[in-house]
Amino acid sequence: MKTHIILILATIFSWSCYAQNEIEYLTKSDIKNDLALLNEVLQNKSSYQGLNGYKYQKDFEEFLEKLDKKQFTKYDFGLFLSKTVGKIGDRHAYIKDYELRDSLYFPIAFSPYQSKILVVNYIAEKKQYQFWNSEFPYLKSINNIPIEKLLSQVLPAEILAPKASYFTNAVRELRDIELIFNTLGLELPNPISLKLTNDEGIDKEVIMELVKAKQKAKYWDERFYNNAFGLKEEQFNDKSIIEKFFTLENSIGYIKISDMIEKESCPVFFEYLDNFMTRAKQSDALIIDVRDNGGGTRDLIQELAGYFIHPDSIYVVNATKQRAKLPLSEELKKGLHSRFLFSKDELGYKEQEAIDKFMVSFKPMYDLDSKKFSQYHYYILTGKKLTKNKFHYNKPIYILANERTFSAASVLVSVFKGLPNIKIVGVNTDGSSGNSENFELPNSGLRGKISTMVSFQKKGKILDGIGTEPDIVIERSLNQIFLKEDYQLEKLIEIIKQK
Repeated sequence: MKTHIILILATIFSWSCYAQNEIEYLTKSDIKNDLALLNEVLQNKSSYQGLNGYKYQKDFEEFLEKLDKKQFTKYDFGLFLSKTVGKIGDRHAYIKDYELRDSLYFPIAFSPYQSKILVVNYIAEKKQYQFWNSEFPYLKSINNIPIEKLLSQVLPAEILAPKASYFTNAVRELRDIELIFNTLGLELPNPISLKLTNDEGIDKEVIMELVKAKQKAKYWDERFYNNAFGLKEEQFNDKSIIEKFFTLENSIGYIKISDMIEKESCPVFFEYLDNFMTRAKQSDALIIDVRDNGGGTRDLIQELAGYFIHPDSIYVVNATKQRAKLPLSEELKKGLHSRFLFSKDELGYKEQEAIDKFMVSFKPMYDLDSKKFSQYHYYILTGKKLTKNKFHYNKPIYILANERTFSAASVLVSVFKGLPNIKIVGVNTDGSSGNSENFELPNSGLRGKISTMVSFQKKGKILDGIGTEPDIVIERSLNQIFLKEDYQLEKLIEIIKQK
């Protein structure tokens, strides 16, 4: 009986492996119909399509011309669409469900360090990284391909991300080398040659055996080693967990915000935040840490603004336009309102005055078609509305961000930048804000997402692909990369103490 069970399991496993590796070709009709559907989505709903001058339809036409000459797999088609969508400049946009299952990896990891790529190794017992080769710590090429050329093609969907954001994300992906070579259409040798280098410009070639999934290196990623990340909703309602995100030492308050959580579903966190602010009232400074925060809702922006702005103040901090059939439907208005975005005529007299004053100096980098986009909807911080049952924290506030501060977290940084007593610290964010909408291409089975809203920062730049610059630049130290210290936070505390 046991032998039969083993035989059945082996058969299932073999069939599964075959199914995973089976090449799935698309017909010419499948591709043409899905391109037509995606064109309709981009023409009628995409808010960023066409803004940067990229003409995706030309690429569509060139792809269609190739259909008579060769067959295309689902992977080929998905990769093409991913590259195409990436050139539009919409940071929330993606194409998925075409990825191949990779099987070969590097047994080493890679991390960004200034403008270089460190080759690192994880030491599990110490929970730290170290140089894989301390004499030749940097990666120069893989299989004789210069690393600069390789990196520029690793993440086609993110090609227009802010420079630092793209670099960090692409460097981390080098571990999954088979996936990268598939993306580039290159045959992957095993073993493979690496060229390492050092600060003196001396090179060393290394031949490395690639490994299966069980032996692959652990990604370099600060989130993996921070207990604030990867939490479920119920954990944000557990005081024993969230209290670790708040500290008050040496008259400096510190709040770690790992997710832009919703107030309605995480009331305990918001209650704890309010209690902490009361305790921190007499502190000399406050740090809000949104590094590596991937986004969520704007509820925490509202909550913090209740303490950060004066009760008599009104600030216009974000201006947006919604792409849609006009006039806007009630459903779309509701979606904008959930982001605290309102048209001028939906606001009070004092807020309208603030908008008029704001618009005098507001110079949007794109002049949007009034037939395709709504009127402006504004994010306004109104003291009399936000500060009820709160107090004005009028001491220095520092918002610590990095190149993986994304979506609503990047909005938080942009919103508070330039307000009295507030400084942004760290590195440029991975800005994005788009009111996304999902779609499906039925013939290929590919799914995707595009933004339907254009979001402008205070001075008129968009968030997507630009992000927000810090007022005080603090980059990671080598020891921070090795997880031996939090240099950015410690350096900021040192700056605060000096003041």
